Amino acid sequence: MDKKIVIPGDLLSENTKKAGYGTYVKNDKIYSSFCGIENLKEDKVGVIPLAGAYIPSVNDVVIGIVIVVTPSNWIMDIASPYDGLFHVSEYPRRVESREMSEILNIGDSVILRVRDVDSSMKIELALRDSNFYKLKTGQIVEVEPVKVPRVIGHGGSMISMLKKETNCSIFVGQNGRIWIDGKDDDVELLSKALRKIELEAQRSGLTDRIYNFLKDERIRQKESKPAKFFRSGKKEVKATAEDHSEEIYRKIDVLLDPMN
Repeated sequence: MDKKIVIPGDLLSENTKKAGYGTYVKNDKIYSSFCGIENLKEDKVGVIPLAGAYIPSVNDVVIGIVIVVTPSNWIMDIASPYDGLFHVSEYPRRVESREMSEILNIGDSVILRVRDVDSSMKIELALRDSNFYKLKTGQIVEVEPVKVPRVIGHGGSMISMLKKETNCSIFVGQNGRIWIDGKDDDVELLSKALRKIELEAQRSGLTDRIYNFLKDERIRQKESKPAKFFRSGKKEVKATAEDHSEEIYRKIDVLLDPMN
């Protein structure tokens, strides 16, 4: 059964202690602030908006893309109406102005933390992890920011299942940018799954639906591949220095830990 769609002003609960995101309290009752999906939990009542731009908050973890390099700042597109400033002083070592574009150049993608947001929406950024700063491999998939909670799932259930079933590394930015890396077929499969999550975010039992979708797609992949009669004599190519190491993947897992 699909989850209930609510509009602004719909009554959600008469227990004001359960007011959560996307709600407001009036006359000791909880009402919806958005047009979205009712999100009922044991201790909270909330609303997941159906659409909306990403508005940065302090300590959000996002994927930014360099759009301008200045002598002291990297200006980042963070998939928001507001650009972010990543000041050179936030880099883990001293960087001269002439080195700025060597460290991060236009088009480079970075995992960042929102360090500060002022009243004029000046967004200051910092590295989420000083030992992990630039995404050199993989690709970025963008979903609507309001659908990010559905990609993660309750307690990380959805993202854990996606990692296991696709054999891919995944990092979900709160701004709707998702970094994925793995073998070509696995990345393609994961991309399809993410699109399906975005389209069906309002459906209940979504984790099970996506799990079954991945299983069916795996079967189709196997059926569409021609049979192999000869074993290739080529030796496996070792990863280059540009590839993410096992240590980097470990750091990704740490970043995904909901306790962090």
